[in-house]
Amino acid sequence: MVFFSKDEQLENLGNSVLEATWSKFPSLARNQIALTWIVYDPPVPVNTGGALTPDAFWHHPVRGFNYRGAERIYPASVVKLFYLVAANEWLEKGMTQPSKELDRALRDMIVDSSNDATSLIVDILTGTTSGPELSPAPFETWKQQRNFVNRYFQSLGWEEMASINVCQKTWGDGPYGRERAFYGEMFENRNMLTTNAIARLLHSIVGGVAVSSERSQNMMALLKRSINPDDLPKDVEEDQVTGFLGGGLPPNSQIWSKAGWTSQVRHDAAYIELLDQRPYLLVVFTEGKEQATNRAILPFVSQLIAEAVSHL
Repeated sequence: MVFFSKDEQLENLGNSVLEATWSKFPSLARNQIALTWIVYDPPVPVNTGGALTPDAFWHHPVRGFNYRGAERIYPASVVKLFYLVAANEWLEKGMTQPSKELDRALRDMIVDSSNDATSLIVDILTGTTSGPELSPAPFETWKQQRNFVNRYFQSLGWEEMASINVCQKTWGDGPYGRERAFYGEMFENRNMLTTNAIARLLHSIVGGVAVSSERSQNMMALLKRSINPDDLPKDVEEDQVTGFLGGGLPPNSQIWSKAGWTSQVRHDAAYIELLDQRPYLLVVFTEGKEQATNRAILPFVSQLIAEAVSHL
């Protein structure tokens, strides 16, 4: 059972958004997009500053739509959401100590999508470091430790987490040494996520029940993005708004998001509030070299979903 209930109205709207997208972008194959969309009907249970207990929150019904929502796909930098939650869990439980460097790395990992910052976070979470290849016995121990974050998400008992893999750092040029060995010969051990798993994690953050109410709010502060062109960084390859879900929203919208991109994928996961409309959560993954460089697909989907929400 996924955490949201299927709904005929959302099925119809969601399918029409997909059909319009395929019509607009003929090179986008049907197996090159995955999408999960959650709508928050009143009384809205999210972004309340943690008004609901975890038990009340998880029993609050939400409706949603997904297309290939359980397909395992390489997530690129969207995996950083999982490392953000894990780091807050470790801090809450005293498994790691707070520090200015950890705070700086968490900020840079989410706000700027820094891979170098993510490298430090993964080291802190797992007690491992990158470096030259290891002999078999130490490498086995190292691999065990590197799966620590996976074990944490499995321990939550969420069905959506059963098939995910979150144990790799994110790279600019790719892994070397023990990191390359850990990927497997054919990169079979690379990070893999589903849009449903990401939606559930983001749902828990927005609901104020990821780790704790206070920590959820701190995570939300890092995920908040301005869609005002004047506020966007100018000297970066991608600003996580232009060419992503934030790029398709009306000017007075609010968005909390984490994007991911490589030469092969372009993804985004967002919680969105439009003026006088139901808030919603949207995760969209696209795959393929051509789609990865296309800055029009995700804003197009986002704009259509925003229009669909106005009909609810």
